[in-house]
Amino acid sequence: MKRATNFRWRPYNVSGEYAMLKAAAQAGWIDEKRVGLEILTAIKRAGADIILTYSAVDAARWLQD
Repeated sequence: MKRATNFRWRPYNVSGEYAMLKAAAQAGWIDEKRVGLEILTAIKRAGADIILTYSAVDAARWLQD
């Protein structure tokens, strides 16, 4: 994505994705930390300069663990 434009790319991890992550983790279907970090890693790998997400506080805590 980043290579296709000359713009800084600032994707937004929308509230619906955040809600699905939280609900699936609460139901025991996924490991919230592993899946949450994978989502953010995939966005970064796609060329994001900055990622806007409801998971920012959780991600900061996970990265410190």
